Amino acid sequence: MNNGKICVSVCAENANEFLEKIEQAAKIADVVELRFDCLKQTEPEILFKELKRIRQNNQIELLVTFRPKEQGGKRDLSFDERIYFWRDSHIYEFVDWGDVELEIKKHDLDGYLNAIYNRVIYSAHDFFNVPANLELIYEELSLESVNKNTNKQSNVVKIAAQANDATDGLSLFKLMERAKAEKQELIPIAMGESGVWTRILGLSRGAFMTFAAFDKESATAPGQLTAREMIDVYRVKELDETSEIYGLVAESVAYSVSPQLHNAAFKFHKMNAVYVPFAVKNLEEFIRRMVNPKTREIDWNFRGFSITIPHKIEIMKYLDFVDETARKIGAVNTVKIEGDKLLGFNTDADGFIEPLENAYGDLSGARVAVFGAGGAARACVYALQRENANVTVFVRNSEKAKSLVVDFGVEIQDLQSQIEPLENFDVVVNATPLGMKKGGLENETAATAEQLKGVGLVYDLVYNPFETRLMREASLVFAPTIGGLAMLVAQAAAQQKIWTGKDAPVKEMSAAALGKLQS
Repeated sequence: MNNGKICVSVCAENANEFLEKIEQAAKIADVVELRFDCLKQTEPEILFKELKRIRQNNQIELLVTFRPKEQGGKRDLSFDERIYFWRDSHIYEFVDWGDVELEIKKHDLDGYLNAIYNRVIYSAHDFFNVPANLELIYEELSLESVNKNTNKQSNVVKIAAQANDATDGLSLFKLMERAKAEKQELIPIAMGESGVWTRILGLSRGAFMTFAAFDKESATAPGQLTAREMIDVYRVKELDETSEIYGLVAESVAYSVSPQLHNAAFKFHKMNAVYVPFAVKNLEEFIRRMVNPKTREIDWNFRGFSITIPHKIEIMKYLDFVDETARKIGAVNTVKIEGDKLLGFNTDADGFIEPLENAYGDLSGARVAVFGAGGAARACVYALQRENANVTVFVRNSEKAKSLVVDFGVEIQDLQSQIEPLENFDVVVNATPLGMKKGGLENETAATAEQLKGVGLVYDLVYNPFETRLMREASLVFAPTIGGLAMLVAQAAAQQKIWTGKDAPVKEMSAAALGKLQS
């Protein structure tokens, strides 16, 4: 448990919609941020009267911001407009907090703002990267954070900067240690997909506040999660510095439902643990700076992670141990941190084969076509051969598939020349990204309805969207299908057993993942 606050940002163009959103946000947030830069029609008398009512009825704190476009605001604002808003607007009579950029404070407004607001946030934003002079920015902001009326360090520093890789958030996170030593309350946020982990874990490390959107359509900054996700999925206010940290390591994490799966399991077992998405481009740097207990730059209780596209093969070079299944497959999807060792496993093979056998039955002698040559395809081939199935692999890049021939002795066919129907196969498996919601592949398919005529079963490992184009093509020729969610849940359940030693609550995990996919 921590003492941090969840602030929900509200943005609307007219007063009625603005007030409606504030009313909704007040039911779930500790603080509601009023983005006055969004408003085009203010109707001040009605607005101020209703703000006073909402504040009293909900016992909520209200924070006001008025940002220009270059600082993340919604419209162009001249410096004079901003000064007029802060000096002459009567909004201060109905809210608790003011959030201003440093250039506004420097216009001799610090004493005035401290006199009329309970507290003031001094903010700096960088929408391109995490600045190299981060410490200097912090020093400049924190020097101005003393409330001159009380001579106490009662104001708050906020620094938000764009993260382009997961490790970019490290300098912001480490800044909290300095802030705590100096008794300076700090809101550090790494924006974007690669910075989501700082939003989730910030409160547990002493951040004063974290920001969230009311719903996924109303995010006011890159990488902002919804308040419900922060509270119900990640349980951010229940976390502390002793919480066990697990995560998903992938190049893109935006469409994954793995956080819903694993956090549902932790919640079921009442564990002080959280599963966090880490969008990673440079795997070596991530392992060295954030994961490996011997070299990592942050002291946290990191216990393990799932790893997926495109890192399943590369991760093996950084591990101290790889189990036999993962070694034979040549890919790892699960890492456990034990002491100062990194241990690698592969749960994809068992996760893949279980739903297939449940749907198809005995696979001995079955003719199976596998599309793909990456880590997922390798796990499928390994599992199918273990069950004595006859496997043919279809690939776009024959060069990439050479290792499959060497390691598994499978027949390879080039997709570029594949125009024949697949009716000679009992099972068709898609282990490529084709059909995924991310990357603009949602309308792609590994095979068409015409090619799938006569196929006994179609198994698509893609799980988001819940029904892929390949599955729709299969339904046109009445071929039974299995979606990727079945495999995802099965392999995640095995990961839970590796990490925690506990049997996974499969029913609860499946429901959580399905809820996310259907939302």
